[in-house]
Amino acid sequence: MRPSRLLSLLGLAAGLAACQPSAPPPAPGGTVPAPDQNVNAAPGAARSDESRSLALYYARLQGRLQTEGLLRQDVGTNVAYSAADLARNFERIALFSEYTLVGGRYVARQSRAQLRRWERPVRIQLHFGPSVPEETRRADRLRILAYVSRLRRATGHPISVVGSNGNYHVFVATVDEQRQLGPQIQAAEPGLTRQTVREITSLGRSTYCAVYASSSSDRPNAYVSAIAFVRAEHPDLFRQSCYHEEIAQGLGLANDNPTVRPSIFNDDEEFALLTRHDEQLLRMLYDPRLRVGMSAEEARPIVARIATEIRGAGPV
Repeated sequence: MRPSRLLSLLGLAAGLAACQPSAPPPAPGGTVPAPDQNVNAAPGAARSDESRSLALYYARLQGRLQTEGLLRQDVGTNVAYSAADLARNFERIALFSEYTLVGGRYVARQSRAQLRRWERPVRIQLHFGPSVPEETRRADRLRILAYVSRLRRATGHPISVVGSNGNYHVFVATVDEQRQLGPQIQAAEPGLTRQTVREITSLGRSTYCAVYASSSSDRPNAYVSAIAFVRAEHPDLFRQSCYHEEIAQGLGLANDNPTVRPSIFNDDEEFALLTRHDEQLLRMLYDPRLRVGMSAEEARPIVARIATEIRGAGPV
């Protein structure tokens, strides 16, 4: 969808997915988590001229896309696709990487990848910058709680929203706060390199949101932590679309492909929110018949069987 990025980071290794033009876990549940631990100023602090200008830019962009019939908020039930389409789309999204590490930096270059997902429970912790108003924090927490419940049902994997001790950190900040996030990001994920932290804190306007998923060197395809960044300047729908795409990509659907539809994983802006098709991709990703580290060749016959079970033999 919108310009974003997912990077997979290994050893700690990290991987990136982005929207652009990897303590004992609490039980999964639907309670609102405790207030964010990192907020030191009163919610709704004043914003800079640069931040206000960005907010106007993104609001106009969202309005234009909606006028063009894009940023749909339905689940795409009017778009037919077959089991073969679903299997092919799974391979394109789950078994390719959108970014490649070249000379210590991530560049937009698709490459084949092994199957990646979480093996441990996912504990999502929200971090709002001081300028984010309390009403926005409250509304976004509730939206994310509902979304995480949906992801938990789709994957069958333990995913929850927590107030502390998270392993999937979502930072929502203005451009000014973004530049000062280094210490908070490093505290949340000490294994990230300084270069990765610098990249997160300096992402430009054309990157709307991003997620960096990390794994350990001995299990390079099993995610153990993730850092997501979402711009506080986004209007509500843009911000919600970033939550949907980045959190799902950080679960292991790491690529975007223009041929995949109906989906948020294709950068064409048609859908703002996770579709039924995307839920099925997540169901396939966490199916126990697939294993972390599988190649496309190893996974392909199993993926075909799962897709047929989900969609049947013909177009649906």
